[in-house]
Amino acid sequence: MDFPVGFKEKYEKLLGQEAEAFFATFDQEPISAFRSNPLKETQKDFVNAIPNTDWGYYGKISGKSVEHVTGLVYSQEPAAQMVAQVAAPQKGMKVLDLAAAPGGKSTHLLSYLENTGLLVSNEINAKRSKILVENIERFGARNVLVTNESADRLAKVYQGYFDLIVLDAPCSGEGMFRKQPDATQYWSPEYPAQCARLQREILADAIKMLATGGQLVYSTCTWAPEENEEIVAWLLENFPLELLEIPKINGMVAGTDFPETARMYPHHFKGEGQFVAKFCFTGSQSAKKIKAVRNKLTAEQRKLWQDFQKKHLKIELEGHLDIFGNNLYLLPAGLPDMSKLKIARNGLHLGEFKKNRFEPSFALGLALRPSEVVSVLEIDDEAFGKYVAGETVQLSQNYPNGWYQVLAQGNGLGFAKITGNTLKNYFPKGLRFRSKD
Repeated sequence: MDFPVGFKEKYEKLLGQEAEAFFATFDQEPISAFRSNPLKETQKDFVNAIPNTDWGYYGKISGKSVEHVTGLVYSQEPAAQMVAQVAAPQKGMKVLDLAAAPGGKSTHLLSYLENTGLLVSNEINAKRSKILVENIERFGARNVLVTNESADRLAKVYQGYFDLIVLDAPCSGEGMFRKQPDATQYWSPEYPAQCARLQREILADAIKMLATGGQLVYSTCTWAPEENEEIVAWLLENFPLELLEIPKINGMVAGTDFPETARMYPHHFKGEGQFVAKFCFTGSQSAKKIKAVRNKLTAEQRKLWQDFQKKHLKIELEGHLDIFGNNLYLLPAGLPDMSKLKIARNGLHLGEFKKNRFEPSFALGLALRPSEVVSVLEIDDEAFGKYVAGETVQLSQNYPNGWYQVLAQGNGLGFAKITGNTLKNYFPKGLRFRSKD
C-alpha cells in the first residue's frame, strides 16, 4: 500500500520495533466478520466463532442470503464489534448511540437490551440515517428510535437522561486504510488534530445527556493519539469522569498513557483498527421532566388496531401507540417530548390505516417472533427467491384467506395476504432483488 506523506514516519516513531509488522498488515486481506442476531427466534449454527464474543463469527455473508434478508445476521468486522461489547448495556437501560450509521453498533447494543429499555440511534447525515433505519428495521428490535440530529440539539431534549452513551466518533479513519484504501487520499499529518476538535465538541454535548452514574463509551477507528489518548486526557481534565478498565481480549493492547483503554492493531488483533475508552460519569445533573407529546388515535383507529392485534397476535405489544398521518407506531415508554427533533424512525412501525381496515407493516413482520403470531406461512428457498423479487407465489394448497407472517428458514419476512393458494407480494419495492443475478 502507498501510504500518505507523513503516515509512516508517524507510526515508526509511535510503534518503534513493531512498526515493520504493523505496516506489513496493510498488504494483507481485510478481515470479514458478522454477528448473529439473538432477537430472532430461529437460530443457526455458524462456524468460526470469534473468541470471547457472544455473537461474533469470522466470515462473509451475502446480502442476498435468507440469513441477511431476515435479519439473522449483520456484517461487521471484528474490531468494530468490540465497541458495543465494551459498552454491554444491561436490560432496561436507556442508551444513546450518538453517531450510529450504518447500524453495526446499534444492532449490537440491541442484542444486549433484548427488547427492554430504550435505544436512541442517531445519525446527523440524512442520507446515512436512511440506511440506518433500514438496518435497524431488518434487525427486528421493538425498543429503538432513530433520530437525524446534531448532538447539541439532542442535548436540549435529553439532558441527564441516558444510562449509557456510545460515541464511535467521526475520525481520520486510519484503521480503515486496509479495508477502504480511498481513505488514504484525504489523510494529512494535520487531519487527526482537525478531527479531534470536532470530537471534543460532540463529547461536550454528549456528557450533558448522561444520567448520574451513567457510562460513556468513546471509540474511533484510528490510531492517532490526538483523537484517542489526548481526547481521554481532555475528558478527564474537564469533566467529572472516571476511566474504567477494559479487559484486553483477542490481542487488544493497552493505550499509551492510559492502560485502562484498548487499542486494536492488525498485527496483534485479527481485524481492522480501533480505539476504545470507557468512562463513568461521577457528577450529577438532573434530567428534564418528561412531558411527552403524543398524537392520539381516533376511537375507530384504536378499535381497528385492537381487532387486528386480537385476531393475529398471541401477545400484546408494550409501549405507547402514536399516529402520524395514517401510520401507526409503537414507541418505548418514558420518552420526552421529541416534537422539535428530526425523527427518521418513530419507534416500531406497526402498519397503516386504510379504508375501514388496518394493514400491518413489513417492519412488524420482521420484529415479531413466529411463536407470537397466530398465522404463519413458511416458504422454501425457491419461493423466497420469487418473493424478494416482487413476484406472487403460488402455494401447493389452499389456505384460509387473510394476513400471515411470511417465514423464511424460520424467521419473519414481513406480513402478506393469502387468497386461496396465492401468496400476494408485500415485500417492499425498494428492497426487491433477484437472488440469482
